[in-house]
Amino acid sequence: MSIDLASLRSAVTAEEERSGWLPSIWVETAVRSDGRVARAVRDHQPALVLIAGGDGTIRSVVDEIHPSAVPVALVPGGTGNLLARNLGLVGDTELAVRDAFSTGATRAIDVGRIRLDHPDGHSQTRVFLVMTGVGLDARMASDTSSALKKRVGWLAYVEPISRSVLRGERFLMRYRVDGDRERSVHAHTVIVGNCGTLTGGMVLLPAAVVDDGLLDVVLFRPRGFWQWLRVGTRLGIGGLLHRTRRGRAVLRATADLHVLPYVQAATLTARFDRPESIELDGDSFGTVLGVTVSVHPGALHVRVPRV
Repeated sequence: MSIDLASLRSAVTAEEERSGWLPSIWVETAVRSDGRVARAVRDHQPALVLIAGGDGTIRSVVDEIHPSAVPVALVPGGTGNLLARNLGLVGDTELAVRDAFSTGATRAIDVGRIRLDHPDGHSQTRVFLVMTGVGLDARMASDTSSALKKRVGWLAYVEPISRSVLRGERFLMRYRVDGDRERSVHAHTVIVGNCGTLTGGMVLLPAAVVDDGLLDVVLFRPRGFWQWLRVGTRLGIGGLLHRTRRGRAVLRATADLHVLPYVQAATLTARFDRPESIELDGDSFGTVLGVTVSVHPGALHVRVPRV
């Protein structure tokens, strides 16, 4: 999915005139936060920041501006648009702009914060709104062609997933949840999420809610094809059950698979036996030897459709 810039500008101008807003300041975002959005917020002190793009663009902008407490509105325009999906936003530019300026409501959602400890000794702190993943999930983000993702969407990930399954790639992770004792596990990937639903209605983190003040963690540790098949079946069925209240009750009562354990936490620290790839909201952030993940409850105000 992509955004027609001319249509977006037209919709914004129409809503400005209809609702009596001053003309908007337009800023082109960068692949990585470089301060230009933060400078625009500081210089112009806007009442609202409208972000047009996918999850990576949204994450990059929020990384710059969330300490300012300026509300944001979203015009989805990426491959997955997972945050928009989890907030009930649809891919209609005019409707999204209308909700931003006048008809929508404001919802406070959580922001994930993560410290990345890189192999060369330096650390950096970033935010995420959807999910961060280490291992297979991150390798998919870094190894999959952007052009291919634009052409075929999530089908672009079939090849890297298949390669990992055949190789049986696993890593040793030592981790601590909310100050509890340190544990260790071998896994293909670990995902920490603020949202739970993926494209196609697949539910990866069934208990995840964007404003519950908790992060949801899942470990993928299957061995061989048949255990991977069980994981895929559970995720597919979970997506179907998650659509109804009764189905969600069934999910809550269903025991976790041994090879797909879940946990909820406010903080997670993890160390790895070797450098592992990491992604934040679908964008690669290199490799890490350790991470510290925490949640900032209600730290971002987002315009959403009024119920």
